[in-house]
Amino acid sequence: MNRLQYLFAKWRGDEAAFAAASVTEAELLKTIEGKQVALIGNARALAEQDYGAEIDSADVIIRINSAPMPSARSHGTRTDWLALAVRLSPDEFDRLGQPRLLWLSPKFKRISWNVLQAPGFFRYPPARYQRLRADLGTGPTTGIMMIDLLATSRMAGLRLYGFDFFASLSLSGPRTKADVGHNFDGEAAFVADLSARDPRIVHRR
Repeated sequence: MNRLQYLFAKWRGDEAAFAAASVTEAELLKTIEGKQVALIGNARALAEQDYGAEIDSADVIIRINSAPMPSARSHGTRTDWLALAVRLSPDEFDRLGQPRLLWLSPKFKRISWNVLQAPGFFRYPPARYQRLRADLGTGPTTGIMMIDLLATSRMAGLRLYGFDFFASLSLSGPRTKADVGHNFDGEAAFVADLSARDPRIVHRR
């Protein structure tokens, strides 16, 4: 899709055009087969930990939205994939080392041109989003959407960091649990159940 086609598709609300610009779910997940993956949430409590070296040892490191990294000691330094439900400026893309971009929000008209044209762009399937929304009773967080997606892959392992389901709030802003409208108790139960059933998934507290 060139820029004129992008603008026309956005004006028309042509969701199919945005889907066609994405690699498939199978193509995306093929790239992590047999690999150790680290998914970094934005809980404030992670800044107090010493997981940085362990995070950087993963084969693929995935961060979320604004990807705050207050220190290498706690958060590591690399970003291979960035899972987005918010706009990303070209400067932020460069700051993070030009990671692969994944768009998870159902609001496809918010996908900016610089995100869409990034190599390996992936759009989270709307049907997967709707299933999670039905299970949780409200819109899922970007983090839980990524966990749900990664669990279906043939990765060797997944370590989760910075997920305390808003108990310590978020490094990405001052909002409280009441402000964000997600089912954090449901998401905590989802992760606990998934990690109990799938030994590849380890939740670092």
